[in-house]
Amino acid sequence: MALPVEQERPVAEPAVERPEARPGRLARIRGGLPRTGLAVLCGLLLAAAFPPYDLWPLSILAVAGLSLLTRGRTARQGAWTGFAFGLPFFLWLLSWLRVIGLDATIGLSVVEALFIAALGAGLAATSRLRAWPLWAACLWVTQEWARDRLPLGGFPWGRLAFANTASPFTPLAALGGAPLVTFAVALAAALLAWAAPRLRGPRRAPRAAALAGAGAVTALLAGYVVPVPTAAADTVKVAVIQGNVPNPGMDFLGRPMMVLNNHASATERLAADIAAGRAERPDVVIWPENSSDLDPFSVPEAHQRIDQAVRAVGVPTLVGTLVDGPDNQHVQNEGIVWDPTTGPGASYTKQHPVPFGEYVPFRDQLSKVITRLQRVARDFYPGTHNGVMQLGPARIGDVICFEVAYDEIVRDTVNQGGRVLVVQTNNATYAKSGQPDQQLAMSRLRAVEHGRAVLIAATSGISAIIAPDGSVVSRTQELTPAELSAVVPLRDARTVADKVGAAPEWALAVAGLLACGAVVVGGIRRRRSGGTPVEAESLTPVVQ
Repeated sequence: MALPVEQERPVAEPAVERPEARPGRLARIRGGLPRTGLAVLCGLLLAAAFPPYDLWPLSILAVAGLSLLTRGRTARQGAWTGFAFGLPFFLWLLSWLRVIGLDATIGLSVVEALFIAALGAGLAATSRLRAWPLWAACLWVTQEWARDRLPLGGFPWGRLAFANTASPFTPLAALGGAPLVTFAVALAAALLAWAAPRLRGPRRAPRAAALAGAGAVTALLAGYVVPVPTAAADTVKVAVIQGNVPNPGMDFLGRPMMVLNNHASATERLAADIAAGRAERPDVVIWPENSSDLDPFSVPEAHQRIDQAVRAVGVPTLVGTLVDGPDNQHVQNEGIVWDPTTGPGASYTKQHPVPFGEYVPFRDQLSKVITRLQRVARDFYPGTHNGVMQLGPARIGDVICFEVAYDEIVRDTVNQGGRVLVVQTNNATYAKSGQPDQQLAMSRLRAVEHGRAVLIAATSGISAIIAPDGSVVSRTQELTPAELSAVVPLRDARTVADKVGAAPEWALAVAGLLACGAVVVGGIRRRRSGGTPVEAESLTPVVQ
């Protein structure tokens, strides 16, 4: 009888873990839509933090939101999130450019948003480092440092500091200028972002979150311990003339001599009030940028009209006008000291002409494509020295229009002896658009940063007199003739920010770059040692 033979059973092979298939491109796009939508919302919140809305606490909320949205992501994902944040932010902030054209608004917004995209990539990369809120704050300064200089001389609009010109952060400007204000705002926001996911973590997490929250409050309130001196031994009586323009917008000049006549007539009305005893005679009078729409050195009627008004008021007057450049092919945007006895004297030429507004880069090529650029008939010739001039009893530091946004130009006038800052500006193109409010806010920060009174003279508004502590003593409404009079301090003392100059900005900006460099070097070492980089999607919140 045959015995049953046990059949051989196949040996089961050990199970091999197979990597889960990566989601397709369409699925990844759909999965990223909520994050993109939140980034857009945060960008809009940041825009609302700026004038004319002035909701400065939203700057903290928006920056904290961007930090959370980029936390633990890849650099590419962080870059997209940053761009989704930056584009709507700049589109809203720079909406006043619509007067020039929608293409100008979109084009400049896209360029500026690319810097925020780079910031987003940096935030994502450094979020894996210890003390990442510190590096996040440094990277905000790095981004603004680059954007203030590139391309074509940079465009500083939209700095976090310019949304915090009347907030608890503002006094920090006296220590480290606008970059230190930006750093403090970003640090407070990043600390809150660090604390948020830890509020519901293990036992130690709420304690860590509380410490981070305390750090954010400390950054917020640190400005209150910074002294903002305002006392001065000397004073000067000033009168700021706002003559208004015929039509706001691109054609604000109207017919020749109209803007000049407006400012001359306003000055003569002041002279009549002085003669009748209704007003005190000032020591100096300030006219705005482009208050003379014709070159007084080549048009005798303009020279005569200015001279007539200045002689009537009887005190030195700072006149803003365009004059022919040294080669007769360019023009110069100048502030000229006009004496009632001797006529025109010292002058300051704007050092930083605005690209596409006051000169056309690559004119021969671009003018063929964008015909509107032909309206800029002649390029502006840049000045070569600062705006420190003697105007009657006052040694002023003159800056013209957009120059108030550039740290080094304003700082140089103070360090070279300017005792009061004068901002001559012509915002008539952007009347009632929010741009004059944004420029007023910048001037308020400069007052605190340099411990100087700031006199804003605008053709159509907003003209203002700002005390050294940043408070607005008086201001005008837009699109109306007006005159402001005040006694303002003349100060010689320099703030810490004036003495240290750009050193804090460079130190913070370089620290941000070094943090990114550390991430790159760490990745290279892991690859060389055979380590596997961690995918951002697999990261889960870890309480440290």
